[in-house]
Amino acid sequence: MFPITRVHGGFPVVFLLGLAILASPAEAQEIDCAGCHDAGIFRSSAHPDLSCSDCHSGVTAEHKGQDLEPLGDQSCSDCHRRQSREVGRSIHGGKASCLDCHGAPHEIHKVDDLASAVSPVNQIRYCGGCHDEPESLIDSYLTSEHGKALLLSGLIDAPSCSDCHGAHGIVEADGDKAATSHFKSPDVCGSCHLLLFEEWKSESAHGLAWQAGEEGPVCIDCHASHKIADPTRSEARLASADVCGECHAEYLTTFRDSFHGKANELGFVRGATCADCHTPHRNLGADDPRSSVHPDNLVETCGACHEGVTASLLTFDPHNDPTNPDDNYYVYIVWIFMTGLLIAVFSFFGLHDLFWLQRTLVGAMRGEFRRGPQENGQYIRRFSTMDIRIHLIIIVTFLLLALTGLPLKFHDAAWAQQLMSLLGGVESAGFIHRVAAIGTFGYMLFHLGNLFVRWVVRRERGLFWGPNSMMPQPKDIADILANFRYFLYLGKRPGNDRWNYIEKFDYLAVFWGVMIIGLSGLMLWLPMVFTTFLPGWTINAAYVIHSDEALLATGFIFVFHFFHTHLRPETFPMDTVIFTGKMSLEHFKSERPLEYQRLVDNNELQSYLVDPPTAEERRRAYVWGTVFLTIGVFLAVGIIWALLTH
Repeated sequence: MFPITRVHGGFPVVFLLGLAILASPAEAQEIDCAGCHDAGIFRSSAHPDLSCSDCHSGVTAEHKGQDLEPLGDQSCSDCHRRQSREVGRSIHGGKASCLDCHGAPHEIHKVDDLASAVSPVNQIRYCGGCHDEPESLIDSYLTSEHGKALLLSGLIDAPSCSDCHGAHGIVEADGDKAATSHFKSPDVCGSCHLLLFEEWKSESAHGLAWQAGEEGPVCIDCHASHKIADPTRSEARLASADVCGECHAEYLTTFRDSFHGKANELGFVRGATCADCHTPHRNLGADDPRSSVHPDNLVETCGACHEGVTASLLTFDPHNDPTNPDDNYYVYIVWIFMTGLLIAVFSFFGLHDLFWLQRTLVGAMRGEFRRGPQENGQYIRRFSTMDIRIHLIIIVTFLLLALTGLPLKFHDAAWAQQLMSLLGGVESAGFIHRVAAIGTFGYMLFHLGNLFVRWVVRRERGLFWGPNSMMPQPKDIADILANFRYFLYLGKRPGNDRWNYIEKFDYLAVFWGVMIIGLSGLMLWLPMVFTTFLPGWTINAAYVIHSDEALLATGFIFVFHFFHTHLRPETFPMDTVIFTGKMSLEHFKSERPLEYQRLVDNNELQSYLVDPPTAEERRRAYVWGTVFLTIGVFLAVGIIWALLTH
């Protein structure tokens, strides 16, 4: 026991000595440390009231020049026991020290200080120091809406790492206990997006499944965790179908095959996506009266883009699969017919032209016919000026229709997407397509009017039967059989009259094509008009017809018609007769012996003889012919490539 000595009013001396002992070392210590170290940095930190010895062991008046024990987590845990325990149980336990996250020991700032290493802005850098693997999550965050709001807009309340993952008790991001786990992440997102969270939780099939503890998409499945993008931006809208398709693969396929889906994949931002019809946070089953796709609500849903929606149009199926008879049997029958037509035409002419090609190659080597155009000599008029002009209109409108329509059909091919970009996008291509369609209807009406005048007014005969008629006749069947015998070296080549069976097929195919493609195209162009008297499934059928008939027409023209007229050895590289209207008499006698003999017998040949094409006419024919052929061949290669690879 110390003796109690009273001094100055009775204060115990021991008490005074104790105060001196408690006060003097810190003061002396501060002076001694300040002699070697800059104490200003420490005083501006979160620990200005701590002395050096509170963290450093071995601090004495005599330690000068000697190394101190390095700081460790134990120094922090003496004061921050709870946080230390949380870190020890976290994924960072034993891997990251306090100073790894909070910064240099003398520069630690309070958490709510913007200068702190764990402030919303700075923790991106500190967390990124470890999480810098390839395709870094930090890099993804920096380009996300959260990252841009925090770093570019300066919104300090924008979510940073700790807002989603926690501070000290961080566990594996995909672990059941993690705040970012499948079942807990909606609560984390909902802490900021409260209104959307409440709507999603109670008014969507996804949210109801989540509340019931069932598997199903939550916020991070649709929006991603670190790559969150503004859903109204072009890139996010165009990618949204693929996000939905991760769970709804069967609907993604039918969506991609629809006009909406094809336009979407070609970069048409304003085209309907999944969220536009099904809504993003109130997506309910079609049998739920609250659903945007419930029959009672379709007028409002479809009417958001399409004015004047008819009751029949609402029965149109945007996810129709024409190959499935259980989907819509009528559309399935249409698909069967169009598919059969494609196979029949391509099979017949593919076999026909392969035989023809090998026979003409052999014939060319044998010298059976003269190759290439004849520059001089006598020529015969084969086409009138009106015929040439109509054919040029047909070529231009057909190529425009093909250039603007084929990219939509083969939307997932790289060449189709590049071509659509060159055309200015889906809307620009659609405008060009419709103008070309109007031109197509125009030349067809003109031709029908011309036939009417010739037959009714001028009483011209032979338009529908005889050698000058384009109507199929028994001789055409005989010529087909004779040609196959010729191809197989079993007989002579049949003699052609003014029109052979291939030219008649081309001619009638235009009538068929304009009627079928034109009518189906009009239905797709004006669905509100046609569904006032037709059921909605007819629009699905029109889509199948228009698409398949377009493939039939373009495939036939760019492969078979080009071969028949320009690319076979007899006329390679180009037959200019359709551009000049003139054919050499020698070629005419060889190709059209029956017509030649008839003109001779009737003393009409002289009236058909003309001078050879001028140099300017030839040049014009070759320039424009080369342009048209190049476009057609390019599209033919694109069609074949797309069919083989997709």
